[in-house]
Amino acid sequence: MRIALLVDRFGKRFGGAEAYGVELARELSLRHDVTVITRTCDSDLAVAHLPIRVSRRLPSWIRVLYFAWRASQLARAGRFDIVHSHMNGWAGDVQVMHVTPVRYKRICAVPAWRRPGIWMNPRQLAYLLLERARVAPRPDKRIVAVSQLIVEQMAAAYGEVPLTTIVPGVRMAPAADAARRTDTRARLGFGPDHLVCLLVARNPMRKGLPTLLDALALLPPHYGLVVVGADEAARAAVMAHGHAADRVRLIEPTPDVTPYYEAADLYTHPTRNDSFGMTPLEAMAHRLPVIVSAARYCGFAGYLTHAQDALVLEDPRDVRQLADAITLLGVDAGLRRQLIAGGEAIARARSWERVAARFEAIYAEVLAARAARGG
Repeated sequence: MRIALLVDRFGKRFGGAEAYGVELARELSLRHDVTVITRTCDSDLAVAHLPIRVSRRLPSWIRVLYFAWRASQLARAGRFDIVHSHMNGWAGDVQVMHVTPVRYKRICAVPAWRRPGIWMNPRQLAYLLLERARVAPRPDKRIVAVSQLIVEQMAAAYGEVPLTTIVPGVRMAPAADAARRTDTRARLGFGPDHLVCLLVARNPMRKGLPTLLDALALLPPHYGLVVVGADEAARAAVMAHGHAADRVRLIEPTPDVTPYYEAADLYTHPTRNDSFGMTPLEAMAHRLPVIVSAARYCGFAGYLTHAQDALVLEDPRDVRQLADAITLLGVDAGLRRQLIAGGEAIARARSWERVAARFEAIYAEVLAARAARGG
């Protein structure tokens, strides 16, 4: 089968949605002819690429409009059997919704008096119209949400839109390399007696870094924090925390996060807005106990049981609750073992092979519907 995969940025270092595209393409390419249509690529995956060049000098909404138009040209009828899109726009037989719908965020969640101004804003209007084109029904089209949270937001924004939920997959990590763990911790300035928390995020400030820093200040000196994906905002936030800053290690975005998962003792994800949250799942695949925000903040938590698979924070802004959860995992070995076992079971049930198989079933539905229409 000839499959076109539409994605703005193709590479694991760009974030969870982008990693989803890479891993799905990796699995599908074992059985199909996959071509990635993208603006930016940073992956060594051996699949064909069709780049879309657009000037960074243009406003973001014009870049998005141009990408949607150019992608529709490259994926025109007859060139591919399936156009699988992770982007807003009208090109796509299968549309995967990764983030909070624009209409939900910009229309449904704002006061009525502000809505006329949004409709008169060219930038907002472009995003709203592209999303409407994306979810417009068609017999030979399917829309996929990555979590139940997205399903609920889509229903609030668009009413009863037929949706299939396919949560992200994960690859189980091999047993941790003890020597590499020791070396990585030493390089980071942590010894065997430190308890190292980990946060992996493209935008750490949105994934709970401020709460984590406040919680760290309440913990004893042997507790440390590693932030992978640190940007300038994260660096400024750490510097502003004074004495706690010397227990924080900031790592720039990298496609290879495995050494840091190995070096950590637990994973902390007090996010305030994650449609799913792939990094807590990756942490479970690396056999780390996980602390994560409740389902209304992090879609992944909707698939977890508190104190069995992870510690679930009711309010990710509650510094004391987060500090207590970290402390509990630091002193309760039995709970750590329980969460590691529960998290590992969750991860094993969510392989990329299963994710790809579900998409292949959807592709078959699309092709059958197209044939029924005489397409």
